[in-house]
Amino acid sequence: MPGRRHPGLAFFPGPAVGVLSDQPAWIWAGGILGVVFLTGNLLLLPVLGAVQTVVIPVFGQIAMGLLIDANGWFDGRVVPLGVPRSVGALLVAAGVVGAVVLTPRASPLPARGGDDGRGPRGGPAATWSARGLGLVSGMLSACQTAINAHLGQVLGSPVAAAFTSFAVGSLVLAVIVAVLRTPLRLSRPEGAANPWWMWMGGLLGGAFVLGNVYLAGRVGTGLTVLLTLTGSIIGGLLVDRFGWFGTAPTRTRPIQVAAVLVMLAGAALTRLG
Repeated sequence: MPGRRHPGLAFFPGPAVGVLSDQPAWIWAGGILGVVFLTGNLLLLPVLGAVQTVVIPVFGQIAMGLLIDANGWFDGRVVPLGVPRSVGALLVAAGVVGAVVLTPRASPLPARGGDDGRGPRGGPAATWSARGLGLVSGMLSACQTAINAHLGQVLGSPVAAAFTSFAVGSLVLAVIVAVLRTPLRLSRPEGAANPWWMWMGGLLGGAFVLGNVYLAGRVGTGLTVLLTLTGSIIGGLLVDRFGWFGTAPTRTRPIQVAAVLVMLAGAALTRLG
C-alpha cells in the first residue's frame, strides 16, 4: 500500500528515488535497523560470548517474524501461522532454551596467545541487561528483513535493495560519528599486528543483508529468520569452541549440540507450513 509522497527526496541522488518517493516512510528504515542490530552485537559479544550473542535475539526474531508473516505487515504476503509453523517455532524456542537458559556459562579452555581465558564477562545485572538488549535487537532485525524484502520488490532487484539499505545505514552512522566526534584510528590492543580478517565484517554483512532480501521475497520473513538464525547459531558454536577471531575458546557442551539439532528440526517443520 503506497504511502505519502516525500517531496524532499527530489534532491536525493540515485536512480531509485522516483520510485521510492511514492513508498511509505518506513521503507527507509531497514538500514537504520541494521545499524541498531550491528551495534547491539558489538555490545553483547564481550558480555555474553558468541553463542548467546547469536541465540538471545532468536526469541524476538522468531516472534516478530511469524507475526509479520501472519499479518502481512510491511506490505508482505500473508502466510498463515498454521500448526506446522507454530510447532516449528516452539521447537526453535526450545532449542534456544537448551542453548542458553539450561546451559551454564561455558567453561573457558586454557588461554592461548594473548587471550586471558576469561571468556564472557560481566555480572548478573549486566548479563540480563544484555539479554534484554538482544531480545529487542532481534525484533528489530526481523523488521529489517521484512522491510528490505519489500524494498527489493519495489526496486526489482535484491542487489539494489541491499545497496539502498546500506547507503541509508552508512549515512546514519556518518551522522552519529560526526555528532559524537568519535575518533577513527587503529590500535593494537595486544601489541601485535592487527589481523587481516578484521576488515571482513562489512563484506559479510553485505552478503547477509543480500541473502535475507533474496530469501524473504520467496519463502517469507518467518522462515528466512529461522534459517539464517540456525546457521548463525552453528557459526557461534564454532567460534566459541575454537576461539576464532580473537575470542576465548570455550568447551562445547552436549546440550548445546542437541539444542542446535532441535532448532534445525524446527526450521524444517516450519518450511512444511
